[in-house]
Amino acid sequence: MSPVIRNLSNAKSRLKDLYNPIAAEMGEVEAVLRGQMRSDYAFVDELVRYGCHLGGKRLRPALLLLMGKAVGELDSAHITLGAVVEMIHAATLIHDDVLDEATTRRHLATVNSRWDNEASILLGDFLFSRALCLASTLDNTYACRVIGESTSVLCEGELRQKGTRGDFGLSEDDYLSIIEAKTAELCGCSCKLGAHFAGASEATEDLMEAYGRNLGTAFQIADDVLDVVGDEAATGKSLGTDLDKQKPTLPVIRVLELVEESERERLQQALEGESELRHEILAEYLDRYDAISYAREKAAAYADRAREQLVDLPPDAPVETLRLLTDFVITRCI
Repeated sequence: MSPVIRNLSNAKSRLKDLYNPIAAEMGEVEAVLRGQMRSDYAFVDELVRYGCHLGGKRLRPALLLLMGKAVGELDSAHITLGAVVEMIHAATLIHDDVLDEATTRRHLATVNSRWDNEASILLGDFLFSRALCLASTLDNTYACRVIGESTSVLCEGELRQKGTRGDFGLSEDDYLSIIEAKTAELCGCSCKLGAHFAGASEATEDLMEAYGRNLGTAFQIADDVLDVVGDEAATGKSLGTDLDKQKPTLPVIRVLELVEESERERLQQALEGESELRHEILAEYLDRYDAISYAREKAAAYADRAREQLVDLPPDAPVETLRLLTDFVITRCI
């Protein structure tokens, strides 16, 4: 078994244990999700229930709950918002699978593969709308405003990434800016909401939001590494879609920054060409320029930044879990 597959498997088995400090509350979030992810109409109900299984790690509601416990007390708003952020995340995954033409997620057929793109787009829209309706049941508009702003940034990030397809001159800074919007934004939002509804000060909210953003950025870099070197049997989702869709990710950007001018044309032709040849040629350059190690180190640096935001919190179980989560996102790609 390769190190990537072995460590990914170990990381998955650890995640349930990491959620122990919020196990009861995560169960309450799941109950809310089951109540929301349904419909009185048979076809819609089948789609929505199926979509509920594709969310995966429940990382965003876990972050929201852990932050609440780390800085104060949890209440019913945390449970409601845990379901809200997971529904938004599920909607983005369903839409992403359409964009990437992915066929597998969590060892299941994607909605677009089992049904079609129309069903996927409409289901994602349904989940976005249901999530915002659920958020509006809280006593004030704060959560709706924060979630609305974050969702806008997230969607803008996806649009920005769409606009960079085939742009093999994309800089590392621009890549990082895009993934901070499309992935890290919702992680930061989840942490901010968890802290706010536990009565944290504005300064503490900002620190916790920064933790989430750095963790989310590390997570996405690790995900991009897996897209290049991962194994579909281990990850349970379609891999290689970034390359197939000509999305420049950090390992590729690193190679393009270092490759000699005399070889750039060969590499760029491979990136734009047939899939089998592309992977073979790219692997040669990734190894030559140690681009995978570079991307892993970059992910680890963001994980370190996330941990730094926790230094003033009490050393209790929720905070320790938040620290361990920074290790979890890195071990996925080692």
